[in-house]
Amino acid sequence: MVHLVYCDNAGKAGEKVLDKIKNANKTMVVRGAAGRKIPHSRVFENEILYFMEKGTGQISAKATVTSVQNFVKLSEEEMNQILEENQSKLNLSEKQKERWHKKCLCLVEFKEISAITPPLVFDHQGNMDDWLIIEKIEDVVVGTSIPYNYEKSRF
Repeated sequence: MVHLVYCDNAGKAGEKVLDKIKNANKTMVVRGAAGRKIPHSRVFENEILYFMEKGTGQISAKATVTSVQNFVKLSEEEMNQILEENQSKLNLSEKQKERWHKKCLCLVEFKEISAITPPLVFDHQGNMDDWLIIEKIEDVVVGTSIPYNYEKSRF
């Protein structure tokens, strides 16, 4: 499987999340919720992450997953500790720390970040989440896309 990760376009001091990834200032992404939600327990070492900035429609970077940490039913202290222990890789702003202060967390570390030039054009369909699990990236690229099936995004 491969993963398409939407990156927020708002960052501290004007630095966007995707810029941090491309500059290797960010080597881990986090997703969290009150309960288990994609990609929790559904992303694995050596899989490929593709990144796009929200609102651009362009898939412009990719990387290889090196490790994944999944957590459930975290206490306040555990949430804070996990985010703090991984801050050097996550590079979160204070606002992002608040956003990801959740009982269920999935932390995905990656390496071998490379730009995709020219960027692939994303074929947005309906109500897609901010993390898609797909067979191959061509399944969501204009010209080769197929109707998105949420089957792979169910627990």
